[in-house]
Amino acid sequence: MDIIEMTRELGKALQADDRYIAYALAKQANDEDLELQALINGFEKMRYDLNMELTKENKDTEKIQQLDENIKSNYQKIMSNPRMIVFTAAQKSLESLVENMQQIITMSANGEDPATCEPSTGCTGSCATCGGCH
Repeated sequence: MDIIEMTRELGKALQADDRYIAYALAKQANDEDLELQALINGFEKMRYDLNMELTKENKDTEKIQQLDENIKSNYQKIMSNPRMIVFTAAQKSLESLVENMQQIITMSANGEDPATCEPSTGCTGSCATCGGCH
């Protein structure tokens, strides 16, 4: 088995992990929640409208302020949705797993022993052992 085949096997293992499964189920629940999708679509439209207003030569400051307030309010509704709360937690858990995997691969590529190198849980200030900034 070559390294690309082993990477594909690693990808299969990742998708079999409970953290990936929780993320996929939470994402599907969000995608199927019509009320949540309407909030997200409204949020995106307001962001677009705000960006369009900000690019105008003669900006309407009242309109900008109102759009900004509406965006913040809508964002709060989205992020307080129970399904979005579950999704956000599942997403963070999956991202942490992938980050740890990336750190081990990077440390291995830098010559460390793959069996003993440990991913860091926070920024050490050294880019030599980092899997990348967020």
